[in-house]
Amino acid sequence: MDKQAAIGVFDSGLGGLSVLHDIRALLPSESLIYIADSAHVPYGEKSPEFIVQRSIGITEFLLAQPVKAIVVACNTATAAAVTELRQRWPELLIVGMEPAVKPAVQASLAGKIGVLATTGTLRSARFAALLERFACDVEVITQPCPGLVELIEAGQLDSPVTRTLLNNYVEPLLQAGCDTLILGCTHYPLVKPLLQSLVPSHVQLIDTGEAVARRLQSELSKRCLLADYQCPVDRFYGSGNVAAIEHTLALLWPVPQTVAALGF
Repeated sequence: MDKQAAIGVFDSGLGGLSVLHDIRALLPSESLIYIADSAHVPYGEKSPEFIVQRSIGITEFLLAQPVKAIVVACNTATAAAVTELRQRWPELLIVGMEPAVKPAVQASLAGKIGVLATTGTLRSARFAALLERFACDVEVITQPCPGLVELIEAGQLDSPVTRTLLNNYVEPLLQAGCDTLILGCTHYPLVKPLLQSLVPSHVQLIDTGEAVARRLQSELSKRCLLADYQCPVDRFYGSGNVAAIEHTLALLWPVPQTVAALGF
């Protein structure tokens, strides 16, 4: 495995950029390839079988680039497909995502935690196992958020429509006394400033982007795959409306980028 090869990161759309930011901050010498599968966003409304097939296709595409590691920057895709991917490519470093239940339990003073996530994540066996393992002694209130991912994909990060929708999802959790909210979809940290304006200052917002970046760094180090100093190259691919992806990407990534069509 070439340690100078890129790291591949994918999500159903641009939500995984929240993770990509953390990876870039922690690993400034690494080249990154990001795939926004925006033609099929959100994965949370798709069947597990569909998500597995898309994840396999995207992984095959990334391996052809080539890449030395893959980050599944999507809670829903991790729940549905990461086991299958690891079985197919046992030698490949594959890092997944999962809602930050354990740190949320540790952070909550009230013992009441709200989870904002997609329907697919909340229904998954992986999420149920997380609750069983870490949340036995707290009350967990889940809130699916249909429509929110699509607004974020459209670049509506602080629009009145997004504000109203997000408030409708958050208010029941606040009324229930939740003092900690898990952002259980990688899209949601992209509207964190808006979310912070809707919740009291004592309510903690928790996501897993930094933890995923740290795990990636640790696993690359164990395998002696950390890149030597280089000028990293970032490449972006997308399915669906590439022009629309570029429009939103310009709002979310510090350096102007073109997006190449994924082609499948």
